[in-house]
Amino acid sequence: MGSRRAFIGSAIAAGAVTAACGGSAPKKQVDVPMLHDEAPDGPELKAALVGCGGRGSGAAQDFIDASPTCKVVALADLFPDRIESCRQKLKDEKGVEIPDNMCFSGFDAYKKALDAGVDVMLHATPPHFRPEHFKAAVDAGKHVFIEKPSACDPTGVKSVIATAGQAKTKNLTVVSGTCWRHHKKVIETYRRVGEGMIGDIVAARAYFNTGQLWFRDRKEDWSDMEFMIRDWVNWNWLSGDHIVEQHVHNLDTQSLFLGMTPIKAVGFGGRHRRVTGDQFDFFNIDFEYENGLHMQSYCRQIDGCKNNVSDHLTGTNGSTNCRGMIWDADGNVVWNFDDEFGKEVRSMYKQEHVDFVTSIRTSEARNEVVETAYSTLMGISGRESAYTGKEVVLDEMLESGMTLGPDKYELGSSDMINNTPPVPGQDKA
Repeated sequence: MGSRRAFIGSAIAAGAVTAACGGSAPKKQVDVPMLHDEAPDGPELKAALVGCGGRGSGAAQDFIDASPTCKVVALADLFPDRIESCRQKLKDEKGVEIPDNMCFSGFDAYKKALDAGVDVMLHATPPHFRPEHFKAAVDAGKHVFIEKPSACDPTGVKSVIATAGQAKTKNLTVVSGTCWRHHKKVIETYRRVGEGMIGDIVAARAYFNTGQLWFRDRKEDWSDMEFMIRDWVNWNWLSGDHIVEQHVHNLDTQSLFLGMTPIKAVGFGGRHRRVTGDQFDFFNIDFEYENGLHMQSYCRQIDGCKNNVSDHLTGTNGSTNCRGMIWDADGNVVWNFDDEFGKEVRSMYKQEHVDFVTSIRTSEARNEVVETAYSTLMGISGRESAYTGKEVVLDEMLESGMTLGPDKYELGSSDMINNTPPVPGQDKA
């Protein structure tokens, strides 16, 4: 197989949806993502925020801060109360008032928002809805900021890759919420690793071990579907499980530095203390690459345990934490970001919107969602290996046809709420 990076370029150009999961890590020449100091002045950019929860509200504010002529003019969410909460936050913190006729609720709210005279969609719904909404935005000719992960199942991943190809042909900018690609410490470390500062990479480790994430207690008047969507981060069909929804940040960082996607995954996980939903609360996955490299992936959401959110690479000449430090083979610091650039670095959440707006206004058509899609596929493959106890080949997973979610969307009863966590060794791959 050829390199994943080379494949992605041709895949976008052709609108292809077939994975290429091998390759070799970058050596002396490295394609470094551009981080812009400021977005250039330009005509007004009007955005619709689709998904008005905490992350969506934050993305809306970061978009507004990117340039004086960036405006959020429409809000869309399944639930009217989420719209009102976001609406009030934008008014209180940014002085932005969204009129009633630019607020849309219901499962089809995104369609109405896209048809409201906007240039941009800021997308922060639960991940399950991203493939469909992303396609609608690109079909409508909108630039898109789309949160991570790209999807919850392989069918969604394929859809996102295909839509990214369509966005490329339309010269539309698509920036993804894998925000470490917009952090100066990460990018400057990546530059030096790519130039060979730690030699050939021989081992990799990724950690996202934290406490319990949020959950919702069910209210009496909530239907099955409403409860699951309000509690979405705890349901596999809506979030992809936390190895996909949260750990994708590490998987994407590893893919950036290694320049390739693994060919297979095998691992384990389990559920001890999760309060709601049908997910695991820990995963340990061994990802294997075509060149024989292994990356150990760990993620956990359990209170009262030692936390660790980090990435590590070991090379023939040294090692790095991927976030501003490089050591030689004897453990001596040979490069420190803070010594060269200082400790003040713009928030990566704000940086991604500066880069987003800059791409739109300079017509450079930045399109990074394909990388996020493959990182999402890594998480899905690790999840399914842990759920089943079996080895999962990424190419086969992509072509599996697996689809999660209901046949139709309505706020009523749902058999999916009766799902129980998988039992490794008993459930089929």
